[in-house]
Amino acid sequence: MSHIDTLAELGTSTWLDDLSRDRIKSGNLEEIIKSKSIVGVTTNPAIFAAAMSQGTAYDAQIAELKAAGAAVDEAVFAMSIDDVRDACDILAPVYEATGGKDGRVSIEVDPRHAAEYEATIAQARDLWAKVDRPNVMIKIPATPESIPAITEALAEGISVNVTLIFSVTRYREVIAAYIEGIKRAAESGKDVSKIHSVASFFVSRMDSEVDKRLEAIGTEEALALRGKAGVANAQRAYSVFTQLFDAADLPADANVQRPLWASTGVKNPDYPTTLYVSELAGPHTVNTMPEKTIDAVLEQGNLHGDTLSGDVTEADQVLRSLSEVGIDLEDVFAVLEREGVEKFVAAWVELLESMQARLS
Repeated sequence: MSHIDTLAELGTSTWLDDLSRDRIKSGNLEEIIKSKSIVGVTTNPAIFAAAMSQGTAYDAQIAELKAAGAAVDEAVFAMSIDDVRDACDILAPVYEATGGKDGRVSIEVDPRHAAEYEATIAQARDLWAKVDRPNVMIKIPATPESIPAITEALAEGISVNVTLIFSVTRYREVIAAYIEGIKRAAESGKDVSKIHSVASFFVSRMDSEVDKRLEAIGTEEALALRGKAGVANAQRAYSVFTQLFDAADLPADANVQRPLWASTGVKNPDYPTTLYVSELAGPHTVNTMPEKTIDAVLEQGNLHGDTLSGDVTEADQVLRSLSEVGIDLEDVFAVLEREGVEKFVAAWVELLESMQARLS
């Protein structure tokens, strides 16, 4: 067995955080699913911006869209939807083998709608219909304005990947939105066993922001806490996951909303490459990794069992210590959520601008 297989035995599914038409058409995606035990794919605006700005894989479709007079937004989504649909088909055997738990491919609503409920839910419905595959997940950000859209989408039977979660407080709101949505789906007669959701908690970005503030403080106590915030925050979130879902009165046959660890490629080269994998392994979780991190896990392993279940005393102590040395965690979460949306918007706008040039 590979280390990724061992991770799966611990309860963590490994999804690839990348997608491109080159990966699909060359057979690379199918190959790494088989050779590296990958059981899902996530995308975001930055991933599609990188994919569509390189090589010639999209040239023929761009020419067709140009001839048809497609608007730039329409063109970008048409290409994204085609890629996600093809990836869903490649992962269909995994979807069937796991009863719908894995074999998933995520596509995100336009990040410019993060503060607009009506636009977010309208596009979630549109993407769900146009991809038209049972194993797609629609990514909706966990902003205050979009949380009602998460509930509504689930109530309508749409599987949702809730993205850009940083704080445990916001995570509680996401869980509540999921439970309400699933209950509404059951009340309307939908088969809730077919509705799946993950809650994407961003990890390495937490360390990047906190470490910067710790270095500005500069004391020995502060510097000793570098590289600990991301894991501690995620472990605390997992504890909330187990507590709330153990107590939840879910409809019969409903699935739990699994925590997904996102942003798990280390940003600081001084940290172990597999830090956000080995320390976040445990039941009912997903880890979506860039291929570099997947290869590091396959090569190095560094796994030491279930690091999520049970006592979170140490994680809580880290979070308390951060506050004691002067880190305002609530401000950290607010900054990360705002910057997370801004980064995706910037990537999307850049993609639209470059695509407009090609369509013109």
